[in-house]
Amino acid sequence: VQLQASGGGLVQAGGSLRLSCTASGRTFSNYIVGWFRQAPEKEREFVASITLSASRITSYADSVKGRFTISRDRAKNTVYLEMNSLKPEDTAVYYCGARESVIASTTPATYNYWGQGTLVTVSS
Repeated sequence: VQLQASGGGLVQAGGSLRLSCTASGRTFSNYIVGWFRQAPEKEREFVASITLSASRITSYADSVKGRFTISRDRAKNTVYLEMNSLKPEDTAVYYCGARESVIASTTPATYNYWGQGTLVTVSS
């Protein structure tokens, strides 16, 4: 299973970006896909997750609720993270991970597969 994250870049505070996480090698049916981020000198932290089953249950970190939206396109095997009202503190490398479970988790160690990361820089 390979995950490819893309869509990062440089944006001014208040701006928007959309990240994509595309999976290949397996059809994800009963998986959770999550977005995490890691800033310099900090641990990887949970951002958002979505179940790939029909329920499409989503979960968000408090710091991004109301600003970020996670969604999926099953036909494209892709999960998106729409990020609006970006703040300088959102600056980090963003990673997508896949977890072989239908139970949501905010713990990076419980995810089985990871993409390579995409850098998001928000200038003030």
